[in-house]
Amino acid sequence: MASPEFNLAFEPAYGQAVPVASGVQRITVNNPSAFTFHGTNSYIVGDRSTAVIDPGPEDEAHFRALMAALDGREVTHIFVSHTHRDHSPLSRRLQAATGAQIVAEGPHRAARPLYQGEVNLFAESSDLDFRPDIAIGDGETIEGDGWSLTGVLTPGHTANHAAFALEGTGILFSADHVMAWATSIVAPPDGSMGDYMTSLDRLIERHDRILLPGHGGPVRKPISFMRALKTHRRMRERAVLDRIRAGDRNIPDMVKVIYRETDPRLHGAAALSVLAHIEDLVERGEIETDGGPPALLGSYRPAMRR
Repeated sequence: MASPEFNLAFEPAYGQAVPVASGVQRITVNNPSAFTFHGTNSYIVGDRSTAVIDPGPEDEAHFRALMAALDGREVTHIFVSHTHRDHSPLSRRLQAATGAQIVAEGPHRAARPLYQGEVNLFAESSDLDFRPDIAIGDGETIEGDGWSLTGVLTPGHTANHAAFALEGTGILFSADHVMAWATSIVAPPDGSMGDYMTSLDRLIERHDRILLPGHGGPVRKPISFMRALKTHRRMRERAVLDRIRAGDRNIPDMVKVIYRETDPRLHGAAALSVLAHIEDLVERGEIETDGGPPALLGSYRPAMRR
């Protein structure tokens, strides 16, 4: 299956403020994993008066690194892209230390209600205590001393996911929606594949110059990269549909074939990605369930054409 040209070359430089653009520094949290790559990227925007984007998890070493990098500079705003625990929890401690206002789309919520008997497998990864001081809307801009950040709402990875555009630069902080190193996880009920694809189209239409993501290095050719991501997602969707038409009736059997070259440690996330595609396919009338809503242990068949 064709994939975008992912870039795994990245030096996290833990604890160091790395300049990545004029007036923008990146500090990476030392929390590597199969889901976070080398760790979560926090960004500092501005010179004398600053904004921090995605402070990260509650991590003592990272907090000290942020405060050292900010030494002598005012922090007026803390922007949070979404409420997974590798991005948002440290915002509260940073606010207590700086007095800055926290900006985000809103509190954590699922993309849809839980079905009866369903368990949200990503619930423990979600920061349910998070509440922003400012709920930023799509296209709303917050200005600081020498910088302006505009909210670009991109639901899909989570329902409250937002990117932030640094006005006048062509830079978009894309968080977990678009990353150079891998595709974003879309896991129901937290995420929605239909929402993800709509948000991807929105970003393609923006024609930003460079994307600075929540994990890994920058996306330097965002339009071609995102078009390849879209093609990759559509090919995954086609693979799911082909497996169902070939006789597979459950998600584990599909994952064994579609993700046979993927690290088995990621098969649980892959199953949720297949479920996200199935939800979208059911909504569009391409496949049918056994009568209940789409579920990880559900049964599926091609839709009967009427």
